[in-house]
Amino acid sequence: MVLDITKPRDYIDIAISLTKELEQSAVERDSKGGAPSEEINKLRESGLLPLVIPKQYGGIGATWSDALKIVQELSKSDGSIGQLYGNHLNLTALAHVSGTSEQKERYYRETAKNNWFWANAINTRDTRLKITPDGENFRVNGVKSFGTGINVADLRVFSALPEGTELPYVFVIPRDREGLTSNQDWDNIGQRRTDSNSFTFNNVLVYSNEILGYPAPPDNAFSTFLGIIAQLTKTYVYLGITQGAFFAAREYTKTNTRPWITSGVESATQDPYILHDYGDFWIQIQAAIGLAEQAAQKVQIAWEKDASLTHEERGEVAIAVFAAKALATRVGLDVTNRIFEVTGTRATATKYGFDRYWRDLRTFTLHDPVDYKLRAIGDWVLNNQIPLVTQYS
Repeated sequence: MVLDITKPRDYIDIAISLTKELEQSAVERDSKGGAPSEEINKLRESGLLPLVIPKQYGGIGATWSDALKIVQELSKSDGSIGQLYGNHLNLTALAHVSGTSEQKERYYRETAKNNWFWANAINTRDTRLKITPDGENFRVNGVKSFGTGINVADLRVFSALPEGTELPYVFVIPRDREGLTSNQDWDNIGQRRTDSNSFTFNNVLVYSNEILGYPAPPDNAFSTFLGIIAQLTKTYVYLGITQGAFFAAREYTKTNTRPWITSGVESATQDPYILHDYGDFWIQIQAAIGLAEQAAQKVQIAWEKDASLTHEERGEVAIAVFAAKALATRVGLDVTNRIFEVTGTRATATKYGFDRYWRDLRTFTLHDPVDYKLRAIGDWVLNNQIPLVTQYS
């Protein structure tokens, strides 16, 4: 049977197959670190890169609800590939919300036609990268951090500050643009295969039509809505990592874990405290998934409103996403930490790689402290104040 990738069931099946393949080498790749060339090549071959591009531009036309399930699925085997793919999906829609109508059509069509992979180092908190006019075009110099997946991307998105302003320019350049150097300095505890190095720009040319914006009208609520989707995308990465840890621990417990010496049972699967912990894990994960799916439905409804989306509607969706992300963070950190209580001492052997789930999740969640999400939710609950628009909302 030939799969029809335009049907939700089929592209979920493709993601499941890819996840099973990637999990075979996940521990080894995590140990090696480095550029995820192998993983991105497999994504290209899978046909999943144009997933959220509308059909009229040559894409698959999946809803965000369905697309985020693919992010979740891929994250089960490897948090790095889940993050890279989730970022890619968001970036393929960047010109839709933050660019001109011409840029929206151009990037959608070209991405679908050429099967391009997107990556970014937008990170507006890092202001070291500067952009200056050069005739009708621009030149960029300086350093930019967190260039996640940039080395293997066909299209690369960055932000840089013009002199004397606080509002950055966001621009898209191709992989072969001269003057860009990876500093090969990503050596963090988690997300080892995102290759999130800093990059040095030496007089890099940026054409005027490569700078995004501005949508019409520029101050509508939809123009910043991709920030909300990015938050929910991270939530689904967290969910996938947590489920991956749960499934791996469950298999190990059933085949390798020994019951505690005073438990009075012969099998770990009958140990009362192990049973208690697995029951607790399962309930927490189901609750987090349920809240995320509710938020995804709200995101899709808001997305379909396009430029007619109101600021009040945007704010209400943001609260739903914040709640889902806060719960997914709590549950994920708890489960990925406590799996050793149900697997035992021998499960700490490096060859099993159980620690990578917590490392991947902890590294990712530090980019956006959940306490600020809880504060925003509290302000909405008590004061009916919708969240402010920031890079993280």
